[in-house]
Amino acid sequence: MALDKENQGEVLTRDAEELKEPDEYRVILLNDDYTTMEFVVTVLMAVFHKSLMDAQKIMLDVHRKGRGIVGVYSYDIAVTKINQVHEVAKQNGFPLKCIMEKA
Repeated sequence: MALDKENQGEVLTRDAEELKEPDEYRVILLNDDYTTMEFVVTVLMAVFHKSLMDAQKIMLDVHRKGRGIVGVYSYDIAVTKINQVHEVAKQNGFPLKCIMEKA
């Protein structure tokens, strides 16, 4: 491979590509009049791997405030968790809803 005489001794640089962290999303459970508190705790422990104490705290936020923040995740993980909640709720006959908001 022949070197171009005009470029001998020069160092070619490439501008550093700017990498940014992926956006994060809050996953939020919404209150309804039909889903039991026990089921919400079960979902929080099964889908989100929360401890019993954390699950009960989030469930009480859902019950008292109408919504409870479950966690902050990347887009793909948030969507997957929401779909899991909706599927488990549907299988058990509950209308539990879960949404996400940009963090």
